[in-house]
Amino acid sequence: MAYPDTRMTSYCNLWVRQMHFKNIGDRNEGHIHNFDHLTLLAKGKVIVDVEGNKTEFTAPHVILTAAGKRHFIEALEDDTVAYCVHALRNAESAESEILLEDQIPKGIDPFSLKIVKAL
Repeated sequence: MAYPDTRMTSYCNLWVRQMHFKNIGDRNEGHIHNFDHLTLLAKGKVIVDVEGNKTEFTAPHVILTAAGKRHFIEALEDDTVAYCVHALRNAESAESEILLEDQIPKGIDPFSLKIVKAL
């Protein structure tokens, strides 16, 4: 078991965490959010454990996780990809845009975007 390869970015008050589970059995750390959020399962198959209650999902699928619930995601297939997506909830976070330059397509001037921090 290993943790997924993770890339995070935020822009315009939207936070996205990309998780690439390379192998069956890879899983993210269990955690709790203070807000509801979505996970977009783009590729593969996962089991989501919410406080001991397990549900299988196969891509493509949108998964809702409620606030205050400890949860984790485990890959049931190699090469599984999922994205956690939520709005930033406070003004300080909303003003600290994080954008990776390799995420900007050709035709968009990166200097026209507010890039405060690169990961």
